[in-house]
Amino acid sequence: MAIALTTLVEEANRYLDAAKIADYCPNGLQVEGRPQVRRIVSGVTASQALIDAAIEADADVLLVHHGYFWKGENPCVTGMKQRRLKALLAADISLLAYHLPLDVHPEVGNNVQLAAQLGITVEGPLEPGNPRTVGLVGSLAEAMSPRDFARHVHQVLGREPLLVEGAEMIRRVGWCTGGGQGYIDQAIAAGVDLYLTGEASEQTFHSARENAVSFIAAGHHATERYGVQALGDYLARRFAIEHLFIDCQNPI
Repeated sequence: MAIALTTLVEEANRYLDAAKIADYCPNGLQVEGRPQVRRIVSGVTASQALIDAAIEADADVLLVHHGYFWKGENPCVTGMKQRRLKALLAADISLLAYHLPLDVHPEVGNNVQLAAQLGITVEGPLEPGNPRTVGLVGSLAEAMSPRDFARHVHQVLGREPLLVEGAEMIRRVGWCTGGGQGYIDQAIAAGVDLYLTGEASEQTFHSARENAVSFIAAGHHATERYGVQALGDYLARRFAIEHLFIDCQNPI
C-alpha cells in the first residue's frame, strides 16, 4: 500500500503540532522526493551513512530528528552538504525532519520515550507551568544509588555514561535528551536528586558537585534514538505502510 507524500507530511505536522513550536531549523519536509510513500526509514541524524542505508533499504522517506538548514550555518550547498543532498535527490528520497517538536511531544517525544525506556514515571515539565519546556521531571519506583542508576542506564542504552556523583540516593530525576546540559540549573531548582542528559560541559561538573546533585551524560545520540522510532511507528500504523529504524552508531 502507498500513500501520498503530502498526506504523510500533513499528518506528521499535525500530530507534532510543529507549526506552533519555534526552532533553530525548519521542521517538516526539508527535501522533496517521489510523490508516493510505501516505506519510511528513520534514524537520528541525516548523515551520509544513514542516507546510504536508506537508499540500500529502498526508502521513499527518510525521517530524522536532526535534519538540515540550521540557523547560523553556512547556507552554501558545498562539500558534505552537497554530497548528502545530491544522494537524496538522485535516489528521489524525501527528507522529513523534526527537532524540538519531537523532543516535547507527550506521546512520541524523545523525553517521554526515554523515560519509558529507563522506567521513570513522568510527573511534569522541568519548568513548572510550562508544558512546552523541553525537559521533564519524574521519579523512580525505588530509590537507588547513583552508580546503580548509571549501570541501569548503561544496560538500557548500550553506552557507558559519564557519572558525577552528588546525592547519595536517587529517587527524583530530571532529564532532557540530547544537548540539554544547560538545563541543569532548572533541574536543581526543581529539587531533583539526579539530572540526566546527553552531553556535558565543563561547568556542568561544578554545578552538580556544588549543589549535591548527581549528573549523568548518557550520549546525545543514545538518548535521542527513541522518539523518531515512535513517530515512524505511529505513521506506519496510521497509513499501513512500512517503517524501518536504522541506528547509525555515534559514541557522542
